[in-house]
Amino acid sequence: MSFREESGDGRDLQKPFLHTGSWYKMGSRQSSIMGSSTQVIRDGAVSVLFCVLIVALGPIQFGFTGGYSSPTQEAIVRDLKLSVSEFSLFGSLSNVGAMVGAIASGQIAEYIGRKGSLMIASIPNIIGWLAISFAKDSSFLFMGRLLEGFGVGIISYVVPVYIAEIAPQDMRGGLGSVNQLSVTIGILLAYVLGLFVNWRVLAILGILPCTVLIPGLFFIPESPRWLAKMGMTDEFETSLQVLRGFDTDISVEVLEIKRSVASTGKRATIRFADLKRKRYWFPLMVGIGLLVLQQLSGINGVLFYSTTIFANAGISSSNVATVGLGAIQVIATGIATWLVDKSGRRLLLIISSSVTTVSLLIVSIAFYLEAVVSEDSRLYSLLGILSVVGLVVMVIGFSLGLGPIPWLIMSEILPVNIKSLAGSLATLGNYLTSWVITMTANLLLSWSSGGTFTIYTVVAAFTIAFVAIWVPETKGRTLEEIQFSFR
Repeated sequence: MSFREESGDGRDLQKPFLHTGSWYKMGSRQSSIMGSSTQVIRDGAVSVLFCVLIVALGPIQFGFTGGYSSPTQEAIVRDLKLSVSEFSLFGSLSNVGAMVGAIASGQIAEYIGRKGSLMIASIPNIIGWLAISFAKDSSFLFMGRLLEGFGVGIISYVVPVYIAEIAPQDMRGGLGSVNQLSVTIGILLAYVLGLFVNWRVLAILGILPCTVLIPGLFFIPESPRWLAKMGMTDEFETSLQVLRGFDTDISVEVLEIKRSVASTGKRATIRFADLKRKRYWFPLMVGIGLLVLQQLSGINGVLFYSTTIFANAGISSSNVATVGLGAIQVIATGIATWLVDKSGRRLLLIISSSVTTVSLLIVSIAFYLEAVVSEDSRLYSLLGILSVVGLVVMVIGFSLGLGPIPWLIMSEILPVNIKSLAGSLATLGNYLTSWVITMTANLLLSWSSGGTFTIYTVVAAFTIAFVAIWVPETKGRTLEEIQFSFR
């Protein structure tokens, strides 16, 4: 029985939303006559890296959306005569839109492919930025933010999944971490550009990542694992060949992917009763758990409160300090991208969670002591500096593991036949938790700054135990090996 027949269920009728140009369908003999320009494509590592750099424009858009509200708050409130609560609503609407996008992301990626999903996600992002840039009142502002959020919700699921599905096993960790690295770069760009241009121009600049992403998608292959699942054998093997290089023998990897798809191809959907089986509930629990704990560590609440912490420490230019914090986040995430395929996922997560726990504990103790120390004393100013140190160390610790790795592991461990549903649930859980943290940060901090950071500390400490007990090591294993290990 052929692979196409084994896949069955009419899935061979499914076609990718985007048909890539024919350049990558040439065999090595044909391509060699094109000269040195094609030699770049013949190198599998370069080919995969090019694909990752193209789709990384999506998370840059994600980060730019998240960072946009920080440098623009004062100007938007003044120009559109918004209240503080209206601007807070504007900031939170991206999470609301992202939750809707997260719900749809799995099914969209399943039915029209990874590239088609990114195309669809780019369009509302561009429309959203235009709506914000030309807004005359809060209605266009809110509509634009919702549209951006919807696109980001799709991007944040599809990009890590696409990278995991195209990357060789020995490069998957580093390339997968480029997702979060790009998010931090997007945040930093919004912070830096916000120092020099007004909020309307900044919104126009926000269009650029997706404007470049759309044509870029036509020059990269579709995910070979998605093509295999859809029964498109020829396209699947061609896509994998260009990703590994035309001179590379891909027969072993082809057989492994075919075997994995065939084992799940007899029944494309599962019943809720099937979730009782470890092969489904365990990776689902780990994927959702990591993405929820990532947000429950309070990173968004901490960054939201960073301006006040800087002010308490006597740092007058809080905007410049925020840019510095963004730069530190990029550097730390870059280090994690370099380390993740060397040290492994579990070790980095445990170190990251431990550093985050200790730094949050330092910040909470500093706040407790500030409440009982005279504001005129030298100790009070020292406690303010201690808060800043704790905040910076927390951001470094978070970026070394808790930032990039939960998205990476989610994309690696979910079985192929529940990936769309489970990935959507995990992404939804992340954004729902992020929204709750963002909305409750002000309330909790007004109740007790020390108490708020104590809660974050307890969650970060629990994350250490969660990783140590339940999170498997995925370094150096193929996606098929990882998923087979849960059976």
